[in-house]
Order: sequence, then C-alpha cells, then structure tokens
Amino acid sequence: MSFCGKFCSFAAGVLFGTAGIKILSSKDAKKVYTHATAATLRAKDCVMKTVNTVKENCEDIYAEAKQINAEREEKDAEEIIGEA
Repeated sequence: MSFCGKFCSFAAGVLFGTAGIKILSSKDAKKVYTHATAATLRAKDCVMKTVNTVKENCEDIYAEAKQINAEREEKDAEEIIGEA
C-alpha cells in the first residue's frame, strides 16, 4: 500500500472516529441511553420479583417437607412403642 493509501486510510479512520464520538455524545444519544437504562432497570425489577416469588415458594416447600418428615418420624415412633 502506498503512502497516499495509508494516509487516506488513517484520515478516514480519524474522521470516522471523530464523527462517532460526536454522535455517541449527542443529546439524542444520551436520551437513547437513558431510556435503555430505564428499560433495563424495569426488567431487573421484574426479574427480582420473580426470583423472590420462587424463593418464597421454595421456603414453603422446604418447611412443609420438614413437617411431613417430623410427622412421619412421630408416627414411626408411636408404632414402635405400640409393638413393644
């Protein structure tokens, strides 16, 4: 590649980079970033509500399972005492 070709490529890169920075730092871009961030926060809240619901259900299931096992152990103990 000749010097002119390299220079043109460099100049195009600088121009593109400068234009890109201007576009990314514009008020319209900031508005887009703000709305995207707000949507992300709403999604996070929705996910966290679902996670909390699942966690509560798991805690309920665990507590009920412990209760079932306690009742079963109590019944088994009564049967052993009854046989003796």
